[in-house]
Amino acid sequence: MGEFTVHRVRFFDYMPSAIRAMAFNRHTERLALARADGALELFNFSDSYFQEKVIPGRDGRAVEALCWVGRRLFSAGLNGEITEYDLENLRPRYTMEAYGGPIWTISSNPQGTHLAIGCEDGTVKIFEILEETIQFQRNLNRQKNRIISLSWHPSGALIAAGMMDMIRIFNAESGHATHRLLVERGVGASKSREVVVWSVAFLSDHTIVSGDSAGKVQVWDGRTGTLIRTHLVTKWDVLALSVTHDESSLVAGTSEGTVVQFQFLSSTVDRTDKDWVRTRTFKNHTHDVRALVHTDTAVVSGGMDTQLVVRPLLDKVEKNTQESALRKIAFPHRSLVSCGKKAGMLLFQFPDHLELWRLGESDGHGKPGDSVPVKRKPEKLVQLKRKGDDHICCSALSPCGGWLAYSTVSSVRLYRLQYNNNNVSITKVTKLPKVLTSAHQLCFAPDSSKLFASSSQSSVVVVALCQSECKYLHTLKTKSGTRQPIHLMSASDDGKWLATASTDCRIHVYNLHKLKLHCTVPVYSSCPTAIAIHPTTSNLVMVHADQQILEYSLAQKEYTEWSRKLQKQGLHPLWLDRDTPIIHVTFNPKNPAHIILHDTYMFCVIDQSLPLPDQKALLYNQMTLRSLPELERVRHSHAFKICKTFQHLLCVSLLEDHSLVVVERPLLDIASQLPAPVRQKKFAT
Repeated sequence: MGEFTVHRVRFFDYMPSAIRAMAFNRHTERLALARADGALELFNFSDSYFQEKVIPGRDGRAVEALCWVGRRLFSAGLNGEITEYDLENLRPRYTMEAYGGPIWTISSNPQGTHLAIGCEDGTVKIFEILEETIQFQRNLNRQKNRIISLSWHPSGALIAAGMMDMIRIFNAESGHATHRLLVERGVGASKSREVVVWSVAFLSDHTIVSGDSAGKVQVWDGRTGTLIRTHLVTKWDVLALSVTHDESSLVAGTSEGTVVQFQFLSSTVDRTDKDWVRTRTFKNHTHDVRALVHTDTAVVSGGMDTQLVVRPLLDKVEKNTQESALRKIAFPHRSLVSCGKKAGMLLFQFPDHLELWRLGESDGHGKPGDSVPVKRKPEKLVQLKRKGDDHICCSALSPCGGWLAYSTVSSVRLYRLQYNNNNVSITKVTKLPKVLTSAHQLCFAPDSSKLFASSSQSSVVVVALCQSECKYLHTLKTKSGTRQPIHLMSASDDGKWLATASTDCRIHVYNLHKLKLHCTVPVYSSCPTAIAIHPTTSNLVMVHADQQILEYSLAQKEYTEWSRKLQKQGLHPLWLDRDTPIIHVTFNPKNPAHIILHDTYMFCVIDQSLPLPDQKALLYNQMTLRSLPELERVRHSHAFKICKTFQHLLCVSLLEDHSLVVVERPLLDIASQLPAPVRQKKFAT
């Protein structure tokens, strides 16, 4: 595997934001997720739950609810605005003021023709969905209290609205309220305390299910307006409800961190009448469960503890398979750390600022596993606050440490860094090319002579850098006409090649000497999560969301012999069962046969000179090999050398001095910064 001096970095104080809302598109199998800072994330559930797109947040944009209409995504928030998103350019397409005060909920009718929103001023507003925009149509009868939750009947003719102390049923055509369902405060509650109906679900048989702040899940008859059954599931709030498409199961999320499942079952075997029966309780969160989605096979939940949890229902999936495993997505599926390999520096990206750190130094030598004394401590050199209200979407540090760039959805900023002893001066480059308006990804050439910025329609703007100014060179464009954004870029060490990957799984390679497209890699069905070009062989190594590893020769324009052999033999089942994607690939200049890659829980050195592990081999065999004699060790060793010493990895990179930088962010450190939960279960209580 080789020995490395490791810089173990734990001073990146990455803090994810709480999950506020979720919406699932069952036709495209995409989950949209909104966080408290206004950022949106899109996960592809059909491609190993990969986080394929991120729309950065903005100060003042508080997303309270999300809604899919076909392939279009809408949000509403407490700033009183409805927003539709451009999912190709990863930004809001337009924002519309609803003129009803803060918006608490948004919901579309099953036909996909109208949106309903619930406002602070007590109105339910109906908007017609047009081809390019939405248009206000009418208000339903105004109520005295704010509208907290909404649900359309599958026919599209009725709307149930949850409020303080009651649920109203509206006729969507006339706007008149047809029924008023009074919600009890609960046993022992004071009369002055209002009950908030946080969530409602309107089923096709006219049953209404509600979840409220008194901890009740209640089942109502929507035709007569009468209460059928009450389930007390918590002493605190029921914050979210979600029902499966076939209406056979529903889940309720509570502020205790539990998710309670109900199923529509008959009480005995021979009885035909069915009832909503409480069947299971899941405890996968420490804090409030603010958002829930119930797919056909799983319960997806998120909340204050920032983690997205996918809990498969074992009666719906095959047991002991990858589909039946519980998943907790705690970290982004992209890198927030940029490494200046030649300068020994790290750039950390936060939504509102960047931090530039110089790594520490040590003159000590030790045995493997030893902690070496630090001669010079790590030092924060620069903290750069972003300009404007838009959050930072991408950033990059040049390998020499002399250039720094970041982008928001509205602008790109480039800075020149100069070092004089212990002083750092930072100068903004004022004259940027006009085509450089915003970027999805930024990347510097290995010799720091160029900046590459991915723009709209999968194009790449190439900018030449010299002294303290920059000059526009060229815009690289694809021939495929893809409109999906580029999410990965990698430049070769010799300055000849640039590889880009977009979210529609297309990978393009450009010749930077000729400034034109060199080749397009055959499209593989799973999205690439990390790409890199080998410094000596000029082979492109690609790792995909389904954990497959492919190697493509840029000279021959075909997959390499090693890649074909790997595909023919197949990867080890334990490798394929990992549930976090590889987010970075790099190479060891000392040993060209080594490929270094990492996910959240391990980093791996793949030695291409060694045989591949067969299906029955021990994949995690480092400790076993250590105890074997030399001859036995050679016989049992295989290409995959996996290290799990470091956990919750945000970056693993190799510096020019061949030392390894490992950036960790332990989950316990994140949990310690969360607010106290509403209620913690104590032993014997």
